Amino acid sequence: MNVNWDRTIQEDWSLLLDRDGVVNRRIVDGYVTTWEQFEFLPGVLDAMRVLAQRFKYIFIITNQQGIGKGLMTMEQLDEIHDRMCAEIECHGGRIDGILVCPQLSTEPDNYRKPSPKMAFMAKELAPEMDLQKCIMVGDGDTDVEFGRNAGVHTVFIGEEHPDADDSFPSLYSFSQALTL
Repeated sequence: MNVNWDRTIQEDWSLLLDRDGVVNRRIVDGYVTTWEQFEFLPGVLDAMRVLAQRFKYIFIITNQQGIGKGLMTMEQLDEIHDRMCAEIECHGGRIDGILVCPQLSTEPDNYRKPSPKMAFMAKELAPEMDLQKCIMVGDGDTDVEFGRNAGVHTVFIGEEHPDADDSFPSLYSFSQALTL
């Protein structure tokens, strides 16, 4: 662990971010279904500015089973994401794309994390993206497993994770490791 990310990451690297628990506060045993429920975690807007300067592409990769459960529509999720991106842009950051899996985990052939399919979808959107020069940042076991399945580097947000390449307490602290 403790990769020297500042020296590792070059201008052609890409970033994949989980959303709930990394960018915004996770609702325990629930789902963010409205913009009013969406709350950026401390330091995320500053982190996104730093990350936008360091990474060629930044994608959100998120499972959103609340749609499959009928708790919200894709249009409602798109509104949340539009407002999230606008706020990030107002603070000097950017999101180049958002990949969502609305399927239930019980659906056959779903592409929910830890399946690597959303990483391959991101590569289709940005064909010059090299997955070997990509980092997945997430706060769950499925995020780390997704990264491993996709062949990308992994950063875990939270306590140290035995299967992740590195761990940080927050997205902000990871971004600060890039500015040393």
